[in-house]
This record gives sequence, structure tokens and C-alpha cells, in this order.
Amino acid sequence: MGRLESSFFDLGAIDTLSGLDTPVHRLDPRVKLLTTLLFIVTVLSFDKYRISALLPFCVYPVALAASGNLPFGTLARKILLAAPFALCIGAFNPLLDREVLLHLGPVSISGGWVSFASILLRFLLTVSAALVLVACTGFHAVCAAMEKLGVPRVFVQQLLFLYRYLFVLVDEAGRMAGARALRSFGGRGSGIRVHGYLLGQWLLRTLDRAQRIHLAMLCRGFDGEVRLLRPMRIRAVDWAYLAGWALVFAGMRLVDIPQGLGKLATGILS
Repeated sequence: MGRLESSFFDLGAIDTLSGLDTPVHRLDPRVKLLTTLLFIVTVLSFDKYRISALLPFCVYPVALAASGNLPFGTLARKILLAAPFALCIGAFNPLLDREVLLHLGPVSISGGWVSFASILLRFLLTVSAALVLVACTGFHAVCAAMEKLGVPRVFVQQLLFLYRYLFVLVDEAGRMAGARALRSFGGRGSGIRVHGYLLGQWLLRTLDRAQRIHLAMLCRGFDGEVRLLRPMRIRAVDWAYLAGWALVFAGMRLVDIPQGLGKLATGILS
């Protein structure tokens, strides 16, 4: 439970990074959201056997994290936390796709291993871009940008409440785990039946606390609209940011830069 709590608190720390004052943080949230969506769509548009063409796309999340003064170690820990999902998705590819695509000396590599590596690379690129977006913008600002771009308000509210409700769940689970540990002697209170009771109580306690939070929000004038302290205003620098990255993504999508450099190096050496 301690690891679970620390991971979610670290997630809150990523959201806290949105309070920094850098040129990337000062950009309009709608522009950053559209740029990230364009990046993700471009990355996912490649064939499942393409790997080298995806490598140049690492420039986007690395450049944003560097210009936003974001800690690379924190981002790497969050990516590793979600890595098992990507491993589970592509784990069976080597077993299902056995056709040999290339040879590295005496080693034959099947299409399954190539597609598996492609899945991991796509996961790394998309998840890192999403984390950098939250760290440079803030989850509230991202939800507000989605609403401004035409996403239904009901969906935005559910997404925002889901994010905040996760912390309520972890907080209540930590309290119950601590109370059970203080009342357990000689290893008692750790059976399946006890954990079933704890799971039911966990649900009831979190629902009750969430209801109190909702009533408190209504008493403070909550009407379903996501409001920000800093008003949204698209400036010329925001349009330049979006257009510049769009051109970069289009160029990397149309031209396989690593393959071109390899052919150039081969021609020079020959």
C-alpha cells in the first residue's frame, strides 16, 4: 500500500509541476493539447513494422521536458509504472508472427519481434508526450481546454472527477490498511474473507467521502464549469508553436530520417 500511495502522490507532484513559469507553461492549453494529439496521431499512423522512422519523434517530448525544466527522473518513473500494460499488449506478437523479416548476421528476427519493439516505442513516445502535457499544463487546464475545443461538458466533468477520485480512493485505502495493521496481532486479519470485508468498506467509505466533497463543492458555487485562474488567450506565439511542430511532424512522417542518413553514410563510405 505504501508503494501505491507514493505512486499516486508522485502523480500529484507531476500535476504540481504545471505551476512553474517557463515559456512552455505560458502557452495556451488548447494549443498544447492540439499539438500533443497531432503528435500521437502521427506516431500511431506508422506501419507496425516501422521502427527507425519513429526514433526522430523522441525530439518532441524531450524538447518540451527540457524547455519546461521538468525532472526527467520523475517522468521516467511514471513511464515505467505503466510499462507492464504495453508489455502485455505486445507479448504474444513474437508467437503469432513468426515470419522472418531481417537478418542480423546469423540471427533471424521475425516480424513479431519487430512489431513488439514498435509497440514499446510507440508506448514510450505517446505516454511521455501525455505526461509532459500534464506537467506543463495541469490536468484542470487540460480538461478546460478540451471543453473549449468542443468536447461535451459531461465527459470533461467525468474525466476531472475520475482523476480527483483516484486520490480519494488511495487515501481511504491507506487509512484502512493502517487501521488493520494496528489491530492485527500474530498475523491475524489477513485472510481472503477479511480482505473481502475491507474491499466492501473501502467502497462505502469512498462513496460517502466523495458525496461530502460534492456537497462542499456545491456549497462553494460549483456549476459544472472548469475555471482557471489564468484566462485562455491564443497569441501569435501559440500559433507559431502549433504550426512549427505540425511542420516538423509532417516532415518526419514523410521522410524516414534514420534510413536516409544510413544510405548517405553508406554512399560516402563506399
